[in-house]
Amino acid sequence: QVQFAESGGGLVQAGGSLSLSCSISGHTFRPYAMGWFRQAPGKEREFVAAISRTTYYTAFADSVKGRFTISRDTAKNTVFLQMDNLKPEDTAVYVCAVAQVAWTEVRTSRSDYDYWGQGTQVTVSS
Repeated sequence: QVQFAESGGGLVQAGGSLSLSCSISGHTFRPYAMGWFRQAPGKEREFVAAISRTTYYTAFADSVKGRFTISRDTAKNTVFLQMDNLKPEDTAVYVCAVAQVAWTEVRTSRSDYDYWGQGTQVTVSS
């Protein structure tokens, strides 16, 4: 059973920064891509960013391009999301996810992900 340890959420003012991390354990499969999604109250869960197993390939939602950066420590099975210039509309629960795909693949669709974390709250005040 895959276990997730997410951290780094919190409250920040608009224009500020936060860094999220997500580590997984208990898995026996490889390779896998990792991604971040978010869900605001009353809205559907939406894609934020993803990174391939090789770390060479990344994808971002248009709403966060240029502000968010995703990286990965493959030795520690950990993915990071650096969020800069945060806006009130970034407020949501951010959820880490894992997709069992090939080494160079990234996925942006919820249906492509096999395992999900519990999420961490990010609140951006205006």
